[in-house]
Amino acid sequence: MRFGKIDYLNLLPFDVCVKVYPLPSYMKKCIMLKKSYPAKLNQDFLFGRIDAGFISSIAGYQSHYTHKVCPTGIIAKGAVWSVIVKKGSGFDYQSDTSNALLQVLGLQGEVLIGDRALLFKHNGGEFEDMGALWWERTGLPFVFGRLCFRAHGKLIERISRVFNKHYGNKHKKIPYYILMAAARRSGLESWYILEYLEHIFYAIGAKEKRGLERFYREVRLKRIKRPHRF
Repeated sequence: MRFGKIDYLNLLPFDVCVKVYPLPSYMKKCIMLKKSYPAKLNQDFLFGRIDAGFISSIAGYQSHYTHKVCPTGIIAKGAVWSVIVKKGSGFDYQSDTSNALLQVLGLQGEVLIGDRALLFKHNGGEFEDMGALWWERTGLPFVFGRLCFRAHGKLIERISRVFNKHYGNKHKKIPYYILMAAARRSGLESWYILEYLEHIFYAIGAKEKRGLERFYREVRLKRIKRPHRF
């Protein structure tokens, strides 16, 4: 199985889950092998270079309607901290969904996502939080990414169920050595990472589905281009 994983702090709990989930060691290695930023994984998924992974919601549009998705995603219910707009102009090459959300919200500015956004916020930069703006406008969660698959659906769905059970809407318990490694890699303090993770949810329920459908409708109405193979 070829699995694609977003290499950001928001999936740190998923790393923990993979380490403790009863899978063969070679399978765990496969899941953790392919790491990149969201837009790159979107292309890998659409071109069939990976079988499954956390894909940006806008790139998972087709998977959503063909039911090749799991009830697991990267979700904000208000301020998210890691998807922001600062003064400037231009899209973020790392994220297709956040660039689309910028247009849906009618904002102008430069998009920052992931660990770069967290560093910018931590250093006191001025910005608008797109998760908070979406929540204020719709009263619905925003699903930034979705666990999608092209193959190995049953295995991915089992992993999704276990992950949701332990991390979907609960306090994220991160082993000390994993947390310290993430802090060194990102340049952020460990307490700040834990505080950030309190703003991230993973289990997709009825409200999350409504938020996703609302986003897709806005994308269609505004004729925002979705990622395609060609």
